[in-house]
Amino acid sequence: MPLSFGPGLALLAGTFLFVAPSLAFDTPLSDQAVREAYFLGQRRDESTTAFLNKYTKFLEAPKTGPDIASITLFTPFALLVQQSSEHSSGYSAQQAALDHRDQGEFVRIIVQIQLTQSYASVIVRPTGSGSGSPTGFAPRPYDFWKDFDVQVSSDDKKLRPFSSSGHPNLMCSDDGGCEVTGATLQFDFAAKDFASGSATIDVTPPEGDPVSVDFDLDHLR
Repeated sequence: MPLSFGPGLALLAGTFLFVAPSLAFDTPLSDQAVREAYFLGQRRDESTTAFLNKYTKFLEAPKTGPDIASITLFTPFALLVQQSSEHSSGYSAQQAALDHRDQGEFVRIIVQIQLTQSYASVIVRPTGSGSGSPTGFAPRPYDFWKDFDVQVSSDDKKLRPFSSSGHPNLMCSDDGGCEVTGATLQFDFAAKDFASGSATIDVTPPEGDPVSVDFDLDHLR
């Protein structure tokens, strides 16, 4: 519903409307912050692992249904650390700065799903269309992760990713056969969307209980 202001109040309101919200984590990153992220990632040691682990919530396995094993929220700084750690020693700080400049700053959320005994890699289903048909087994589809609903919100506002993807996690044998063990879901959001000090990720599986995880962005760089 439109609001009506008097002349003085309208001017004051307009002033506040153009004040940019302060973000909890670092963005945009300074040149010094980009260098710090680069060198932290290049260590590839316990300090790198310990830093990145702060951005992941590991969850207990449910009694039934699929296991939402972990949820990660990588800030722009954490993403640079991760990306630097994945490059060889020939990757320079100058190249890291150029890559960062080209890709812009965003937040990446990763959801790891593990199959369980009650939500396994095979599905029990009838072998025929008749009501008395015996049951058999069929492999769970590789794109089973599409049945999971993931919602991300900040400041009680649902956010829309500008990019999302998913892929199955496979365990393959020497004879070439592969079995689905889980899936990895990835969602990328504009960094400016996270205008408050917290973010909530809600995951609703097709079976079992939903999961909700809160991240305190004030304590993440």
